[in-house]
Formats: sequence, C-alpha cells, structure tokens
Amino acid sequence: MAGIGMTRSGKTIGGRVELIGLSRDYGDVQAVRNVDVTVAPGEFLTILGASGSGKTTTLMMIAGFVTPSEGEIRINGESILGRPPDKRNLGVVFQSYALFPHMNVADNVGFPLRMRNLPKAEIKAQTEEALGIVHLEGYGTRRIDELSGGQQQRVALARALVFRPPVLLMDEPLGALDRKLREQMQLEIKRIQRSLGLTVVYVTHDQEEALILSDRIAIMHEGRMHQIGSPDAVYERPATAYVADFLGESNFLDGVLSESTGGTSTVRLAGGKTIGAQACNLPVGSPVQAMVRPESIHLTTAETAGPVNSLAAVIEESEYLGQSIRYLAAVGELRLTLREPRRDGQRRYAPGDAVTLSWPHRATVVFPRGGG
Repeated sequence: MAGIGMTRSGKTIGGRVELIGLSRDYGDVQAVRNVDVTVAPGEFLTILGASGSGKTTTLMMIAGFVTPSEGEIRINGESILGRPPDKRNLGVVFQSYALFPHMNVADNVGFPLRMRNLPKAEIKAQTEEALGIVHLEGYGTRRIDELSGGQQQRVALARALVFRPPVLLMDEPLGALDRKLREQMQLEIKRIQRSLGLTVVYVTHDQEEALILSDRIAIMHEGRMHQIGSPDAVYERPATAYVADFLGESNFLDGVLSESTGGTSTVRLAGGKTIGAQACNLPVGSPVQAMVRPESIHLTTAETAGPVNSLAAVIEESEYLGQSIRYLAAVGELRLTLREPRRDGQRRYAPGDAVTLSWPHRATVVFPRGGG
C-alpha cells in the first residue's frame, strides 16, 4: 500500500519551505537574526555553522519546538506558526535518535502512524516499507538495545520517513557515529532523499558532510546567514572572509588593491610583490586580504607562463598525509600552506629547497581587510 503523501510513481511530493524574517531572541542574546531562506521542493539544504551559530535554533523553529520572536515559516505557502510539532507533518531526526527503549524496532517505526490512528494493516505495511527503505528488513522484532549505533540511526530515519512527510528535518544525525559508518550513512541518506523526492533541511558543523550531501549550503554565523549557494560556489567563491576561513583551509595575504581592470584585480603584498585575483568591487587603494586555497597552489622549480601567480619561495616544512603532502613555504616574511596530491614517482620537496609557488589568478578571492 502506498505511503502517506506518495505520488503514483512512488515518490513523495517534496514540500517548499520558506523562512521569512525569522528571528529568535533570548533576552539580550539574538540567537537567530532576520533569516530569509527558501528551500525548493525536493532540495537538500544544509545549514552549516560552528557551535552557537544559530543553526539548531533555526531548525527547531521549523520543527515547532522553539517559538520565533519574529518572522514567518511556511510550508507549501501555508503558515505553520502556532501549530504544535505533531501537527506540522514534518519528519525530524535528532542526533540522540530519541527511540523508545521499551518498544521493538517495528513499534518504534510505526509509532507516528498509530498516533494518526491508521488501521493496523496499513501500519504494518508502511512500517515494513520504511524498514526496507533503510535496509532493515527482518529487524522489526529486535529490541533497540540489540542494535548497533548505525542500525539505531536507521530506525530513527525510518520512523521519520514512515508517514512520508513532505519535509525532513535532521539535526546532526550522524554526530554519534564513527568516521567510516558516518561516511556510509551520508551516502545512504542522499540515496533515500533522491529516491523519495524529499525536501531535506539538514544541520551540521561537519564541512565535508555538508559538501557531500547538499544541493545548497547555508553558512551561518552569529545568528546570520553569511552565504547560501551550491557547494562549489560557497567553497570556490566565498562571499565573506568568514566563509572562506570557516569552510576548508585558506591562506590569507594582507595587501592593498592596486588595480582592478579587465575582470582581474591586482593586489600588492607586503614587500612589494603583486598577485592577480578575481575581480572585486572595492576601490583601488583599499586595504584587502587575498585568499587562496592550499590545494590551488602548485610547486615548480621554474617560472610558470600564463595568467598565474608565481612567487619564489623556500620550503620550511613537509608533512606526509597519505593521500597528499602538505608543505609550509616561506615567501619572504609571508607563510603559505599548500597541499599536493600524492602521485607515484613525484618529487618530495624537503625543508630548505628553493621552489616557485604558482596558482591561477581566478583561484584568488579578495576581501576588504577587517571587514568580516
């Protein structure tokens, strides 16, 4: 029997989520500040941020466990403010799983359906269907304490999916799992989301997890959304220095914007050296920070032709990391970190080796110095 909210093709109709001017204050503390986000039907949006950024508070306002101080929350154009959590028809998965230890697996998964007073036969059919989706066929009679952490996480996911909600909310659901199991579950969650056509709003502090899972990432800091975009957009074209610093590893070089023409900016660094960067809208003469990712920098022993930056340097540190080699290089008083993928037969540079660091102009992003 088809689950609640399913189309004839077997897919759920994913809901459209709108957060409009959403804020939450705790006394003088502004936990969430004027958030405006629209999540398209069937989209996987991750809210990424450090502890205390406001990401979980935002999710709990959507779920109905926290009341907004201001703003609006709409699902498919309809306001859900004022509705209790159990009347919002949203699936929720927590890091703690929140499973009932006195119930077996099937009873845990079927609990939302019993609360909706569905017939027993329908509850049984949809429970078995949900367990099949998470690859736990035959586990219905197991006790919760007989399951591994990964299996418990799958039960929690099945319980959130069993009534086929149009929106699934997930708060750090993989935080309690070890790295290998977490990577397996990331792929499983993405598979389920795509196969069912669910809209997912996912909260995590794990950058790699966000990049793997998301259609778009919303980076949050001090209650505000700093940037919302595709994984490659927020990583390669960060909107603020905070985003660049928080997401991945970055080198920041202080300088002054000396030219901005033809789609390229030129930054004069301390010591007089200049580098090319992506075009920016800052006035010439502005104090700036130029950012380049370690993996964008390449090591050579000669000048490189083309629209690239080339700086003479000396290797100070060399670290073998298995899949890559991490170097710290000195360019006068400047220090840059770079990573090169490990390849068979490649030269391994040692401290004291003279090298040239090169990277494309387009790999450098310019921010106002001290402007966040």
